[in-house]
Amino acid sequence: PALASRRGLVASQHYEASAAGAEVLAAGGNAVDAAVAAGLAIGAVEPWMSGPGGCGYMTVLDGEGGACHAVDFATMAPATLDAGDYPLEEAGEADDDLFGWPRVKDDRNIEGPLSIAVPTQIAGLAAALERFGTLPWAEAMAPAVALARRGLKLDWHATLRIALEARGLARYPGSRELFLPGGLPPASTDSARLATLKNPRLTATLERLRDAGPADFYRGDLARDIARDMAEIGARVTAADLAAYRARILPAQSGRYRGATVHVPPGLNAGPALLDALSRLETAWRPAQDGTGPDLAAYRAYGEALFATYRQRLAGAGAGAGESCTTHVTAVDAKGTMVALTQTLLSAFGSRVTLPRTGFLANNGIMWFDPRPGGANAMAPGRRPLSNMCPAAVTGAPGGDFALGASGGRRIFPAIFQLISFMVDHTMSLEEAFHTPRLDVSGGESVTLDDRLDPAIATALAARWPTVALPPSPLSPFACPNAVRLVADGWRQGCAFVSSPGAGVAAA
Repeated sequence: PALASRRGLVASQHYEASAAGAEVLAAGGNAVDAAVAAGLAIGAVEPWMSGPGGCGYMTVLDGEGGACHAVDFATMAPATLDAGDYPLEEAGEADDDLFGWPRVKDDRNIEGPLSIAVPTQIAGLAAALERFGTLPWAEAMAPAVALARRGLKLDWHATLRIALEARGLARYPGSRELFLPGGLPPASTDSARLATLKNPRLTATLERLRDAGPADFYRGDLARDIARDMAEIGARVTAADLAAYRARILPAQSGRYRGATVHVPPGLNAGPALLDALSRLETAWRPAQDGTGPDLAAYRAYGEALFATYRQRLAGAGAGAGESCTTHVTAVDAKGTMVALTQTLLSAFGSRVTLPRTGFLANNGIMWFDPRPGGANAMAPGRRPLSNMCPAAVTGAPGGDFALGASGGRRIFPAIFQLISFMVDHTMSLEEAFHTPRLDVSGGESVTLDDRLDPAIATALAARWPTVALPPSPLSPFACPNAVRLVADGWRQGCAFVSSPGAGVAAA
């Protein structure tokens, strides 16, 4: 169920990160402070999703002035990237990471040292904190340091996540040593007394980052260690790449939808695609005014709009990610400022490479590029790839303004698109929207249906498109959203991904 509070809320994919953010709110911090603290902390409790080696986007909606900004900390290819390092295999063979790209020799763009792009998460969170927050950097880092010292709790979900990627992790010494002690995924024998997996190198890196400040990651002693790590493993990221990187703070891109305004980050992410799909939906379909929620006409209209948007997106801007292990945090404070933060390592465990000195997992950002030369999303030195992150804020909606986002690769913006329609077109509460079945259209020829859909609707959709019906699950085929909302009389509400074993909302 939705959680309500007057003092603010944090929703994320891990309850411990949500609690860390809520404690910041309770101590007087604002929503940006809380989101940054939670975003740093979550890397210690779901390291397969995000961390210092990752990247992301943030949307910040000012609760007093109403201005909306985006923090762009997208990754970029190293300046020394050589496209010749990624020769294609035999024509017609596609890669295994659900992209549909032609396969690159040895999957070099998907895992291993040559898949690593510039790590940018720290630059983005630091820029957001400096511009919009009130908390000192060291205090924002404190929950992440404490959780790293304690170690990753080895509950069933952590063991499952490690086991799913064990083959890839075993190929790289640092990851094999950390995540596969004795050659097997670690597990707790007593669910009441969970064992922990400690990473002393990561803990030391976070402590240095706390004490020296975020600039040290890019232009200080820590940057030199990261560059040495990259050189030692054979990655292309250099000290010069780190020193040159800057996060960007920009006005959000906004679009109207049935009287509401939807705010998203501009540029190479799924925000513009979300606005495009909503525009198509508004033109092609009008919701029934009977208060019954989405019917067959609604789901058919969702599918048509998503297919059309994806046809344009794939042809014009590059495909971005298929599957990705991303994480999302939303926060709202007592003044009504809302933050939607999406950050990622891209694939599960990113490149699967743990850096030997600094102890964090590196992203596999090169995977986001089309390995074929000359295309709209082709790899090139210093280039930013197209991603699927879509942290959004909506103002002027019936029932109150809200902010939301999700993890799930190509499935992210279809999920956000439908949740916005549920709350704007069908005037659903946050809780009702999160418990309503969705479909997924994300670039292929078929439609994935939540098997809780009305059978008559499912049958009619199957007559229109190839469909597959799947249940909600911890590894959701419908993305993993969370959201916060302003409701009447100063109350704030938050919802987290319903099917997750770890997601949660925490109140200040």
